[in-house]
Amino acid sequence: MLRLRFCPRLWPRTRVLSRVRCAHKLASLQNVATLPAKKVQGLLYPFSHLQDYLDRSVDTSRFQLFRPGLEDMVEAEKLFLSSPSHRIDYFTSAERMGHAPLLKQPEVCFIGRSNVGKSSLIRCLFSLSPEVEVRVSKTPGHTKKMNFFKVGRTFAVVDMPGYGHRAPEDFVDIVEPYLETRKNLARTFLLVDGSVGLQKADLVAVEMCEEFRRPYVMVVTKIDKCGAGKLLRNLMSLQEEVLTQTSGCFPQPLLLSSLHFSGIYLLRCFIAHVTGSIQLRGTSPS
Repeated sequence: MLRLRFCPRLWPRTRVLSRVRCAHKLASLQNVATLPAKKVQGLLYPFSHLQDYLDRSVDTSRFQLFRPGLEDMVEAEKLFLSSPSHRIDYFTSAERMGHAPLLKQPEVCFIGRSNVGKSSLIRCLFSLSPEVEVRVSKTPGHTKKMNFFKVGRTFAVVDMPGYGHRAPEDFVDIVEPYLETRKNLARTFLLVDGSVGLQKADLVAVEMCEEFRRPYVMVVTKIDKCGAGKLLRNLMSLQEEVLTQTSGCFPQPLLLSSLHFSGIYLLRCFIAHVTGSIQLRGTSPS
């Protein structure tokens, strides 16, 4: 049984660098396909590794509502590969909605607590196109503006300022008007640190998403930063919140590790699906 556990303080620097290089090799599904079947399963569908720790009486169906096939993920991956005819790049930044670009293509945005791994996640999404500059700071709260990335003519990705610790003082003035008025917003991704679970600031963010009645999805980050037991407890608590306290949240949380690339392929496919960029071969709720 695999436990996603990694503590940089205990590893020599050479081993850390080796793991980082290895992770970047996993940016493409073509490289993932060469791994053992169980490893592939865990990278594509991270929840599959956690099922071994759950009693059979636990209903796990809500954790697997969106389960596209490998062909769908391969099709989605093509959209994240920049080319002369499909250019992916940073477009612009905006401090207020009045400064935001008027884009016709669908958008997805990412919000989350400072230091939840938001910029690292976006960097992983665009890892197939290393020329795309996504700044990742060692200091929490680095993102102070809305940063827009265009993915060809298909859709756009927006990196929003972080909330909570070291959030910009005008966070509400930046984010709320965007969520309330952005007509081409296809989905909001609300990031939660899987190693600590839902925090008070996250619950405020949930209330904000619910208030504006825009569809959103919980993305559970840093699943490699704690043992399976703690991760499952945090995950079940989050799931209970979603089922009992929300109406606009997609019932399935998406699990992700930016270090190991676990869940990145599923997230790419979900984004491609909700923006109407690909047609899934199988059936899956949106």
